Order: sequence, then C-alpha cells, then structure tokens
Amino acid sequence: MIGIIGAGISGLSLAFYLQKLSIPYILLEASEQAGGYIRSMQENSINRKSYILELGPNSIMLDSELKEFISEIGLQDELLPSNDVSQNRYIFRAGKYRKLPSKPLQLLFNSFFSFSSKVAVFKERNKPKQTIENETLTHFFERRFSREIVDYALNPFVAGIYAGDPDQLLVAKAFPQLYNYEQQHGSVLKGFIKNKGAERRKPYSFKKGMQTLPEGIAQQLTHLKLGKTINNIQKNNNGFVLYTNEGQTYDVKQLVIATSAPAAQSFLSDTYPEFSQALGKIYYPPLTAVHSAYKRHEVKHLLNGFGGLNPKIEGLYTSGSIWSSSVFPGRCPDEEVLFTTFVGGSQLPQNTTQSEQITLGKVHQELSENYQITNSPIYRNMHKWDKALPQYDVNILEAHHIAEQLENEQVFVCANWKDGVSLPDCIKKGKQLAEQLAKVYAPGVANG
Repeated sequence: MIGIIGAGISGLSLAFYLQKLSIPYILLEASEQAGGYIRSMQENSINRKSYILELGPNSIMLDSELKEFISEIGLQDELLPSNDVSQNRYIFRAGKYRKLPSKPLQLLFNSFFSFSSKVAVFKERNKPKQTIENETLTHFFERRFSREIVDYALNPFVAGIYAGDPDQLLVAKAFPQLYNYEQQHGSVLKGFIKNKGAERRKPYSFKKGMQTLPEGIAQQLTHLKLGKTINNIQKNNNGFVLYTNEGQTYDVKQLVIATSAPAAQSFLSDTYPEFSQALGKIYYPPLTAVHSAYKRHEVKHLLNGFGGLNPKIEGLYTSGSIWSSSVFPGRCPDEEVLFTTFVGGSQLPQNTTQSEQITLGKVHQELSENYQITNSPIYRNMHKWDKALPQYDVNILEAHHIAEQLENEQVFVCANWKDGVSLPDCIKKGKQLAEQLAKVYAPGVANG
C-alpha cells in the first residue's frame, strides 16, 4: 500500500489517479477538510447579500487534459469560465493602471514600454545563449531584455501571482520553460515562436468557488482519512510505519510527502534529519487577502480586466488586486464590485504585521485613490496566511536534491514546493507520480 501524507490538491490528485489505476493507497490529512490552501467562503452581509470569496487560489488555468480531469471527477457542470475581459491585465504606472500588452506585436506598437525596451525585445532573438548557475529571474530578464521589463512586467507578475521576489527566485526552478527556451532555442522569443501552436489556456473557477475542486476529488476517494496528524514515521523491512497523534499506525510500502515543507519537517525529523533540516530552510512569506465590495456607481474605474498589479518600484502598500466581480459572475450582488487585494509576500512581508484595522484602512485608502472610489466599502473580509507559497530560491535547492535521492528509498514528493506551485502543476505531477508508482507497484497497469 502507498501512504500519502497531505490532502492538498497534489495529494488528492495523486490519490485519485492511483485509485483509477487500482493501486492501493491511504491518504492521511491532519485537517478536517481537504484542499489545503484552496478555500472558498460564501459570506452574507448584514443586508443578507451574498459574496463568494477566495482565500487562496482564485482560478485555475485549464487545458484539454485538465478539462478531462474535471469531467472525470464529475464537476464539468460546476465549471465556470472567466469573462472575456479577463484577458486584459493592468499594471500600475505613473499614477494609474495601464493595460499591459498581451502579445509581442502589441508590445512593439504600444506605448506601455519605452522605445529602448522595444528594441531590446526585438534584439533578444540574437543574443548569445548563456548558462549561469542559480541565475535569478531578475538577472535573466535584465540580461535578455531590459531593466524596465523587469520592473514593470516581471516584478508585479511574480509578486502578484507567486507572492515572490524575482531578485531571489531562480529562473530554472520558478520558470523552467523560459530557461529551457534559451537553452534549447537560444532565445526566449524563438522558444515562444516555436511553441506558438501550443494550446491556449483560459482561467476557470466553479459556480460556488474554487473549493468545489478539492471537495469534488475528495468525494471520489475511498481511502481518504481526515483529522489524522502524522507526527512521526519509521522505516522497517517492509517499508514505513506512520504514527498519528492519536496513537494509530499505518504500514505502507511507499511513502509520498504531499504536505507543506514545515509540516513535513516535523514528522521527518527522526528518520530523515538532514531532509528535515533542508525543508526548514524553504521560505514561505506571509500574505494577506483582503476582500472589499463597493457600490458599482461609486467606482469610476471601468474594471475591464482580470486585475491590476503594483510594481514594487511604484511604492504602493499592496501587491495588487484581482477584480473578482469582473472575472467571474456571481461573486457579489449585481450592483456592486468585488476586489481581492493582496498585502505582503516576500517583497513586503512587513506589511502583514499590522493590525486588521490598519491593514483594512490602508487597503481602502489605496483602492479609493487608484480606482476613483467615492465611498466606503459595503463589505470587507480579511484572511492572513502566515506561510503562503514556497519560494523557489537558492534555499530550496538542498531539499530538492535530497528529495530526488530519496526516491531510491521509496520516498516520493508530490507537493507545491517541488516541480511547480500552480494548481495545474500540482494536478499533473499527481498523475505522473501515480503512473510512475504504478509501474513499480504493478508493472503494466499504468499502460492499461
């Protein structure tokens, strides 16, 4: 039997595919709720108005493979495509939100970037290929493009989507596709051109919020056990024994770690002390999500896009906002608009240390100024993650190296701190690991 610790999206996906392949497993989750960071709230205000709030991921980018997965778990009728305006992305620059060009040709004929940056983009195809050990995203983009593109495209994107700092994140780990474009094609632009036929993906959610996804997977699983906190593991001749806080034990042949690094650090400390110490080095910055609803007619900005991101160079308090009511219908009453605003992350962690009153006040002040809002919010909610997303910087390398070595001892990792943090990454690596384990556990099963 395969033991999986952690029922976030990675562990759930792995268990689903193992079950599909008729491979015995046990999925153990410390919480009474599956899904990890995927949390949705349906809130009612004092006026009995309903809001759907996302505390974690706000959407998922779907391709045909993932749409098939959604159908397999029976959620196709709950799927909610994003509105067309979600293709538009905005960046704060020189006192207002400006639309970011979405295609290379638009970039060349748009006034968002300076002429020198446009020339740098055009020349990137002919720049020599380099291989720089542990190169950061900032260094990579500045070397191949320009500092302006780092400041006004890369920086806000990385901060808004990954709560990260491009000065610290490693290009080969955080954006391996871009790294591979240079290595394989000699240029990022050439890589994009070569892959222009790749399937376009679109943001989706679910009618009742993103939490529908983990709940839908969990309902399909026959060997999911909630409220089971693993506090220790021990090796024996047959594999591993997993010990819970309640004194229960589970004997498994292979072990899959699908928890956050801090959680794994705790239960691995006795049997794998070096791995445990390496996991303790992985940085998870704090991040606060603030939801604010306003009367539509009191917000002068059109909000005709996915949201607005704030480059660090602009000196704003927040990292940016998703315009939730523009992206998906039904997130708030029709006569209102809903913002999901992010505070903190690895670039501005100190902003999460203030009181709720101060945080809400600063968020409202910034929204009011930048979106021309003439009144106070009708409804607000705030949720803080003390440890948000794992950062793919130099501090993660040792844990990745040890994890790869431990596969020889039948210890595997299926978590967002290795091989990608996005929901599609987590689902797909769950499928890949299930197929890998199936070949070992029952040769021939994975291929039908």
